[in-house]
Parts: sequence; C-alpha cells; structure tokens
Amino acid sequence: MGQLAPDFKAPTPEGKSTSLKENLGKVTLIDFWASWCQPCREENPKVAALYTEFHSKGLNIISVSLDEDAKKWKDAIANDKLVWIQVSNLKEMKDPIALQYGVTLIPSTILINASGKIVAIDLYGDSLKAKIKELLAIK
Repeated sequence: MGQLAPDFKAPTPEGKSTSLKENLGKVTLIDFWASWCQPCREENPKVAALYTEFHSKGLNIISVSLDEDAKKWKDAIANDKLVWIQVSNLKEMKDPIALQYGVTLIPSTILINASGKIVAIDLYGDSLKAKIKELLAIK
C-alpha cells in the first residue's frame, strides 16, 4: 500500500477501450469480480449502494471482471444493475490486470486516493464504506 496504482487499459462490454487513469475520481474503487463467483454476486448490491451514495461526492468505481464468457458477463452486469465502468479481457484468472495487481481470489477490492495511491486492499461492507467516507472527508 502507499504505492501508485498501476494504470491499465481494457475493453468495456461495448468493445471500447478505457483505462484506470481515465476513470479516476477523488476516491476510486477497483472491484475484481466475475459472473460465476457467488460471493462476488452477493457483494454487488453493496457496491451498487456505495456508488449510489457516494458517486456524486467523488467516488468512481471501475470493475474488472474475471469472466471468460462475454454473454454471462454482460448478463450479470444487467441483472445486478452495475451502472459504473466495467472492463474485462475475458481471460478469467489469467486476466493481465488481475496478474498486474496480484489478485488471486475474488471478490477483491483496491481503494485508491485522489493522487492515485493505493490506500486499502480487500475491504468490504461497513469497513469499505467507512474508508470511503474517511477519504471523501464525509462525517
């Protein structure tokens, strides 16, 4: 922690390429997940609630899917109502972004501050919400 988050570029469900750098907010959550991962799918509504509550205050989320099947990935995005930036190389656990960040288990989260430094890894639920509020200076 404390090091700069490495930039990455990957395709969105629409086939456009986007990068971490293009999607940084005051606070940015990189969320690693997959449609086939039940704990990830159970976490998605909590992540969606954080996005709804804090996006207008500076929270951005970029989700990196470790899916292989584009249809299952896109269906999960629609079914779970994930309205923020989604990317995937469709290479499951061999995804270059997951390898770059050392992600071997999902769900996995990486929280980045306004200057692009990693400030927290693998926070969920109330702990994640508290850290986001702290970084956004919300009482």
